[in-house]
Order: sequence, then C-alpha cells, then structure tokens
Amino acid sequence: MDNLPGRDQNAGRRELGEALVESCGTAGASIGMLYLPDPDPGRRVLHLTLTTGLSREFAAPWSRVGLDDPVPVADAVRERRLVWLGGQEDTARRYPRLGLVLPYDFALAAAPLTAAGDSADPTGAGLVFLWPGSHEPHLSAREHQTLQSARDHLTGILLRAAGEGRPARPAAYPVVLKPLPPPTPGPAEAAAAMAFIRRLPGGNCALDLNGTITFLTREAADLLGAPVSGLLGNLPWEALPWMDTPVIEDHYRAAAISRLPRTFTTPHPTGRQLRFDLYPDDTGISVRITPGSDEPDEPTASAVPRPGLPKEPAPSRATALYPLMLLAATLTEAAHAQDVVEKAADQLVPSFGAQAMALLVEEDGRLRVVGHRGYPAALMARYDGTPVRAATTHVLSTTTPLFFGDADELLAAHPSVLIEDGMAAWAFLPLIASNRPVGCLVLAYSHPHTFAPGERAVLTSIAGLIAQALDRARLYDTTHQLAHSLQTGLLPRVLPRIPRFEVTARYLPAARGLDIGGDFYDLIRIDDTTVAAAIGDVQGHNVSAAALMGQVRTAVHASAGASPAEVLARTNRLLTDLEPGLFTSCLYVHIDLAARRAQLASAGHPPPLLRHARGTAEILGMPPGLLLGIDPEASYTAVDVPFAPGSLLALYTDGLVEVPGGDIEEAIGEVGALITAAPERRPLGDLADELIAHSGRGAPRTDDIALLLLRSEGPEHSQDPEHCQDPEPSGPPSGSRPRRA
Repeated sequence: MDNLPGRDQNAGRRELGEALVESCGTAGASIGMLYLPDPDPGRRVLHLTLTTGLSREFAAPWSRVGLDDPVPVADAVRERRLVWLGGQEDTARRYPRLGLVLPYDFALAAAPLTAAGDSADPTGAGLVFLWPGSHEPHLSAREHQTLQSARDHLTGILLRAAGEGRPARPAAYPVVLKPLPPPTPGPAEAAAAMAFIRRLPGGNCALDLNGTITFLTREAADLLGAPVSGLLGNLPWEALPWMDTPVIEDHYRAAAISRLPRTFTTPHPTGRQLRFDLYPDDTGISVRITPGSDEPDEPTASAVPRPGLPKEPAPSRATALYPLMLLAATLTEAAHAQDVVEKAADQLVPSFGAQAMALLVEEDGRLRVVGHRGYPAALMARYDGTPVRAATTHVLSTTTPLFFGDADELLAAHPSVLIEDGMAAWAFLPLIASNRPVGCLVLAYSHPHTFAPGERAVLTSIAGLIAQALDRARLYDTTHQLAHSLQTGLLPRVLPRIPRFEVTARYLPAARGLDIGGDFYDLIRIDDTTVAAAIGDVQGHNVSAAALMGQVRTAVHASAGASPAEVLARTNRLLTDLEPGLFTSCLYVHIDLAARRAQLASAGHPPPLLRHARGTAEILGMPPGLLLGIDPEASYTAVDVPFAPGSLLALYTDGLVEVPGGDIEEAIGEVGALITAAPERRPLGDLADELIAHSGRGAPRTDDIALLLLRSEGPEHSQDPEHCQDPEPSGPPSGSRPRRA
C-alpha cells in the first residue's frame, strides 16, 4: 500500500484499501476506485479516496466529482443503481465527456456502496471497477456476484467504522494502492529471465503506470540515443525531447487504460524509424524497441480498408485533441442554436476531413434542418420539413450511430435511399441530451472513408457534447422568444392617431443575453386636441420587471387627463401598495395642441429633448422627482413649456444614451445635436432610425431602448396621414431592427 496515513490518523482506511485491492483482483478488474462523500452533508461531492491500478496522473482529474455531474459514479450513487459501460462506443454515447477525455477501450462498472437488498444508501460512497478493452460487452454472472460481494464487504467496513465513532473520511489526495504483487523469482530464475531479455533482438524497457522508466537494456538505450543513466527514473517524453509529442503520449495512455497491446512507429532524429510494441498489465508496461521500416504501420484487423477504398488515415486521437477540446470550450459559449452549428462546423469539418455537416432535429415526425455547412442551401431547403426516414429514422429511434464508408454500404442498409448530396461516405450520429434523442449530426465525405473504431468513438463523444449544447441553445431560443413576446405584448402595438400631430416610437431589446427589461412607452388620446405621452423604465431585467411595466402602463392610463404631477403621484401610490420590490423611472407629458403648451413631470427619468420650430434641440431642465415605488407620500413638480407647431419632443430611456464608462450628459448632447441637424420636415421614422443606429456605434448595448418622438404639425399637413402616424411594425419586435409603433 502506497502513501497511506498512519493508523492513528485513520485506521479504517487501510482495511478499506486491502479490501479494494483484493476485490479488484478477484473480479479480474484492472482498475479499482473508491469514492467517499464529502464530510459536509450540504456539499454534494464525491472524493476519490483510494485507487489501485491507476496512476496518480490519471486519478487527479477524477479526484472530485459532483453528485450532479454526468459521470458514471455520480449517477450510480445519486440514483442508487449499477451503471455498466460495455465498451468505448457505449461510453462515448452515454457519457460524452468521459469518452472525450478517455477515448480508450475499457469496460466500466460503477455502483453505490449498499448492502445486498438494501434500497437505502447508508454510506453515500461509490465503487468503480474498470476491465481491459478485451472484456465482453456484458458483465458475467460471476463478475456480477463478485462485484456485489465487494460492495457488501466495503459497505460493512464503512458502517462498522461509523458505528465505532471513526467514520472514514476522504483523503486530501487520492491514495494510490499497489496491486497484489506477482510471485518473487528466485536468484536462478531472475538470472535466466535477464539472459532471456538480452537475447531478444532490439531493446527492451519497462514503465510503471505513471510512465516512468523502471528498467532499460543497453540495446534500448542505444536505439533511443541516450545513456541508460539519463533514462532510468524519467518519463520518456521528458528525457527525450523528440518523443515529447501528444501522439506518443496518447499511445502510452491508451495502453495504460485499456490494458491492450499497442504498436506504433515514430521517426528518430537521425532519420531512421523506431518501432515500439507496448504490453501492459496491472503493474506497468513492457516496451520492446526495434528498428522500424519506412513503410506505414499495418492497420489492425478492425481497421483494414475494404477492397476498392483508398487508404485514408483517420485523425489520431492526440492530434485531434486540441480542436476537439476547443470545440468543447466554445460550445459552452453558444447561446443560440445557430451558434452551435457555426462553432461545431468550424471545428468538426476540418478536424475530421469531412466536406459537409448538417444538424437535424425531428419535430412532429418531420425533419428540421437546424443548420448546415458544405451542403447547398437549396438541397437543405428541400429536405427541411420532409418526413423523417431512412438512416436518420434509425439513428433517432435507436440512438445508435451509423457509419457508411461508401455508397454501396449505405444502399445495402437502406436500398430506398436516393443519394442527392454528391457525397461518398457518411456518419449519422445521434444527438442525445438528458437520455433522450434531440436530433442527428450528419458528417459527409466527398470520397470513400474508413471509420476506424477510435474515430467512431471520438465522433460519438463529440455528438454528445453538441447534443447538450444544442438542447440548451434551443431552450434558450424558445425562452428568449417567449420572454420578449411577453414584454412587447405589454407595449402598445398601434398608437392612436391625433390630428395635426406626428408620432413615432421604437423599441429595441438588449443586444445580448436572455434578460428582458421593463422599458415602456405609451401615447394616450384624451380628445382631438389633447394627448398624453409616457415613457419609463422598470428596475431590473427579468419577467417580473416586464410584468410590473404592464401595471405601470395601466396605472398611467387610469390617471391620464389629470396634471402630470398628479398622474405620477397616483401611480406612485399604487406601486407602493403593490410592494413589488422594484423601482420605476417615468416621464409623463400632457400636450395641449390648441393652447400650444406642454406640461411635463419626471420621476427620476432622463431629461427629454425639445427642439423648437426652426431652432436647436435643448435638454429640458426638470425637477428629477423620486423614483416610483419608494415613498407613497412622494410629490412631483411639473414644468410648463411652449409646444408650437413644428416643435419636436424626444422621450427616451437610458439605453439610448448610456454606455459603460461613457459620460451620459455628453451622450445626451450628441443625440440633441443629431435632432438639431435633422431637416425640419424629415420624417420622424427616419430620424428615429438614425438615433437608434447612433446608439450602437460605441460599446455593445447591454440595455433595452425605448424612444418616443412627438411633433406638432401645422394645419397645412393635417390631411396628410403619412405625417400623422408611423405605420405598424413590419417585422417581429425581437429582431435586429427597431420596433415601429
């Protein structure tokens, strides 16, 4: 046992370690891991405490597992069931993160530590066994019984220790246990073994499970081009710079995890080729080094190309690691479904030598194309909305990936398929999220392609990552649309028409994020010559803010016609009675077109801009007033300004003028300059679009924008409806163009 703490510190841990090593050997497993729960019951975390057959380096990334993480041991403990993974493709399909990080051949069982027949989980601990990649895809009856016996034994130790008042605690770092040692040879047997090794052609060395060179013949050192003393005790890729490549390290990792022999050839700095044959077991890896030929390695039996197909090497797992890990990272930033398509296509198509990619989902039995790359748009448009059939149906219904190296294979499996995409090889990969199919990823190649087992597993893992990102993005898109529909549904769709009065409004949602705001505007017709206008901003960016905005609009409507100060006071009292926990800014304007006067009152809202006929725009200085919803006794002061024909009043929310790090007064001045420079008879719709466009020239917007432009017209324009009202919106309000009211 390696690095165990003393008995005084934790006497039960040694007993657990001995039981784990013995159980692992009895089950024929190559790796065993024991997870214990965090001592704090409020922390849903499992800690890898003991492991055997696994190097410290490999154990480190799995030393802490959240109970809600998509990891087999977490599922086993949380759901109190046995989790079995029968091989590389099974792992890649069901646990894409695990399949991506450890894309090697192995079988795995994860189980909670419960006594036989118990439905409860008395320990909160978990046990994991890994078998070599040569294991059958199912647990045998003997292995199942051995696994249950191991669970009973370990559970008994944990319960007994807890009953004695010394419960087992997780170690600060995973404790690596030595496996059961093989029989120690006698002197004569050891000498014979050394003589046997020296007679073998080429060189021989041994690595422990960490990859450290523990034994080396002089012939091996000569082939590697370094002295024995410089190699013993070191990692090959650290002692020999020319071996410091992800490909070579990946071969070692594959042998250490899968416990399967592995062969590769790599060039030496002298120009000659060296062949490495790796033979792993539970104690380390034996390596035979021989001069290699200049010919490429012979493919394994499972990867022999079919007759008539060109030899096309699949991308190695190590060389594909960087772009695939980059894809995993970038997918976390994909907010919309189209983002997922673009990020996936940017990485997958070039990394795997494909020429085309498509992301498909099923909706009501019909195929929907979420996005594509490399396929003609016209072809995808023809497929979009068609009934689901052929290979896609099989993938969606069975969640089993399909690989067709050439057209003959595809037609043999699905004779009725009409090949229209001009491609010659295809991979149909299920997109599975939360244990349910959400769609299908199609990769297509313009030439016949051999899908090696490792490549199939990698593609399946990537499909799982894409599925999770796509499912999240589509939910985001749906929620985003619903939220903005709620917000814009509370805004006036059509503003009333007032004789000799022109008005236009714009509403633009925030540029980023799901958050919605409480920006609102309104125009209220009181009679033929009197009109009221309001604009405001509810604190916050959520559905509650949008709902409160609707209540504020209703309160303003109910009081319209009274003086602006009274309208704000009544609305304020209503909001404080509701106790929404949110505050609201508001600007209310009462315009008397016959008297050519306007009265305004503000509750903490940005000041309006007024441009007099044939004059410049000015910022109206107003008593700011207290925000609505703070003090029920708050009072407001109105100001009276002239509003002659040709006057233009601009009401806006802070999203139009507020930029992080910018001066808001300077920004308001820039908007005023644009209004001043506008021709007197310029349509208000064009001016509103210019103001909105100006707001987007600086830093990205983080807030909604509401804008209301009001202009008094002379009698000569009273019969021209185009000068009375901006038309209804022509597109959805949540798009990139402003809303027109």
